[in-house]
Amino acid sequence: MIIALIGQPNCGKSTIFNYFSGYKAMVSNFPGTTVKYTVSQVVFQGEEITCVDLPGVYSLTSIDPAELESRNYLLSGAADVILNVIDASHLDRSLELTLELMSLERPMVVALNMMDEADRKGIRIDPAKLSQMLGVPVVPTIAASGRGLTELLETAVASGHVGVRPVQILFSRDIEEEIVELSDRLDPDCAREMGLPLRLLLVKLLEDDPYLLEEVGRRHPYCLGLVRNHQKILAESHGRPPEIVISSERHALSMNIFEAVARVTPSQKPSWRERLDWVATHKFWGYVLLLSVLTLFFQVVFRLGETTEKFLVGYLGEAQKLGALWLGKQTLSYHLLVDGVFMGIFGGVAVVLPYLVPFLLGLALLEDSGYLPRVAFLMDNLMHLLGLHGKSIIPFILGYGCSVPAVMATRILETPRDRMVVSLLAVLVPCSARSVIIFALVAYALGPYWALGVYLFNLLVIGILGRISTMLLPEVSPGLLMEIPEYRRPTWHNVLRKSWYSLKDFIVVAWPILIAGSLVLSLLKYYGFEGAVNAALRPLTGLLGLPAAVGTTLIFGIMRKELSLIMLNEALGTTNVTAVLSMAQLLTFTIFVLFYVPCASTIAALSRELGWKQAGLAVVISLGLALLLGVLTRSFGALVF
Repeated sequence: MIIALIGQPNCGKSTIFNYFSGYKAMVSNFPGTTVKYTVSQVVFQGEEITCVDLPGVYSLTSIDPAELESRNYLLSGAADVILNVIDASHLDRSLELTLELMSLERPMVVALNMMDEADRKGIRIDPAKLSQMLGVPVVPTIAASGRGLTELLETAVASGHVGVRPVQILFSRDIEEEIVELSDRLDPDCAREMGLPLRLLLVKLLEDDPYLLEEVGRRHPYCLGLVRNHQKILAESHGRPPEIVISSERHALSMNIFEAVARVTPSQKPSWRERLDWVATHKFWGYVLLLSVLTLFFQVVFRLGETTEKFLVGYLGEAQKLGALWLGKQTLSYHLLVDGVFMGIFGGVAVVLPYLVPFLLGLALLEDSGYLPRVAFLMDNLMHLLGLHGKSIIPFILGYGCSVPAVMATRILETPRDRMVVSLLAVLVPCSARSVIIFALVAYALGPYWALGVYLFNLLVIGILGRISTMLLPEVSPGLLMEIPEYRRPTWHNVLRKSWYSLKDFIVVAWPILIAGSLVLSLLKYYGFEGAVNAALRPLTGLLGLPAAVGTTLIFGIMRKELSLIMLNEALGTTNVTAVLSMAQLLTFTIFVLFYVPCASTIAALSRELGWKQAGLAVVISLGLALLLGVLTRSFGALVF
């Protein structure tokens, strides 16, 4: 049995999916997080079930690539049961998608999620009456705390076995007349050939769905004239385009159902959430709050990382001394075991994890609290200055966690121009791996405010490049219509699981590469090949004013950005890099690594989304940009330090 979870963005479906299948989908209090569908096998009551988490959609008619992925999956008929997750606090609006899903004529269950939010807003819903009106089971849930989710899965499985279809809710008389007349005149084999319910096809054709119109025109060209004629009749009788007529009708039906099943008793005075929102989205105080939050975030991450790193690095130094006494510093065994494998393992523990763990925890807290969408709202003004609008901010926000999901999130953008420009800019955002380098080098040596300055400088560079790119490729981007979710108290379970999900990528993927890289670099030093590699890169390091020994670290950084930091310790032969590099050199190294070639996994993601030519362009642009900014930073450092 295949159960497909579908709902509007930020309705909680990925949280429900994770409850069913274990933590396999990224969950955020942020719309647009899911951009591809996730599949998991679940054994429930002795039966194997396939759960599919689909990207959030507002309608089955869409030009958004991520939403099209959901729509195409649903229209394929692969799902045995459709599990429609609804935000109960926005029931009136959420039901519009439900009415569309009902026209698929598949077994369906409605999860009435976020009942606690609905209660807080004074919305009292009668699930039994809603179930009766829709003709499908309705299960109240609170996904964040797990309430009602076991019953929901039981109901979904039972519905799949019974195969009960939803009732058919009719539009007003004049629209139904056009549907019936089109049905009488359209080739009856058309819907059967496409594997779609007839009524669904008829309504979508009247709604001017571009994909279905193209498919019908390819199969039965003469039918297009009939469809256009009925669209014209519908438009003339209502004075609006046919898609607006049907959308308005669906909205009216949703409101009628809402009024029949819900009772609203709103609070007389504004809640603390509303008062906080006034500050968080204010055109002046919103930016003051944003700067305060970022400053606190940097201070906490840096102080925790600095304290932990100092504690662990002391043990690392002692272990190196013991290894040298035991094996001899110039022996192959020392280079293999201590300088290679041990430095790779313990270097990750002592240098990377102290900053990476608090950074990921802090980012997860900001996401789950609902504050990041307010940041996106504030940053929309910046997007306008860049010539980009609306959804473009989402990949940039995700990029602070990892560049790979940031590149994948560009699927939600409507135009190829926007997807290309945003992808090329999003890979310049300092991901968690680059953030570790910023904290461990700049913040450690110069202080947390210098690290904050690096982030602000990064935003400035991205802004300038964005403006240049949109001037070279002029095009009007759609405006921002984005869900602003409610503030919620983050649950430690979700925060820890999300942080572990990101941390696991470092442990499983980066750490083995880090250990192998440390081993390779140690062997290069032992056999004397390190000098040849550094000599080949001397024109680059010399231009940046860096020691020749730094050359090899830049090569390893292409595999994983964390490697540049660990390999720096390895190449310089000390964990106290401030004793070897000047403040200007540390800053230059950090700026260069921040902007130069994306890591291998990001390059692969770029090639999947944009093609190899565009991925190659991103590599060339980032390398040239990093070199230019590195030289400028070297000059700046010479003046300041």
